[in-house]
Amino acid sequence: MSDDEKTILAIRVRGQVRVRPQIETTLDNLLLIRLHHARLITMNQSMSGMITKVKDYITWGEPSLELIEQLLTKRGRLPGNRRLTDEYVKANSDYKSIKAFAKALVKGEAKISDVKDLKPIFRLTPPSKGYRGKTKLPIGMGGVTGYRGEGINDLAQRMI
Repeated sequence: MSDDEKTILAIRVRGQVRVRPQIETTLDNLLLIRLHHARLITMNQSMSGMITKVKDYITWGEPSLELIEQLLTKRGRLPGNRRLTDEYVKANSDYKSIKAFAKALVKGEAKISDVKDLKPIFRLTPPSKGYRGKTKLPIGMGGVTGYRGEGINDLAQRMI
């Protein structure tokens, strides 16, 4: 992984109503089909272009190791809506535990697909105490959408 490629967490914060078809297609390609769906994405040039195109419907930033660990433990799902466990990770990947897998994800050495049958989407709940802003405006204008940086950890923590 080069220096310009990093792992980000993208969360869809606006719904499906009245979305332009081109943007809806891009959101589908990002697998952010429904409100409050989250996904870990390795940024590269094509992903960066897709993120820019749908910036008014999602929020994103760099997640911490603890947050990725919690996402995998509490919201990681397998077929049949089963939870992800350390035993499953050990049996179906090269990693010994969820913690080791999360460390590799943060460093960019692993992808979600490295664990057999792990779904790439995390279904989150609405944030406790709300979004603290309007969902139609970017972060800089007191809204919710757009790039958050480290602030994604606080929002995702309230949504897990």
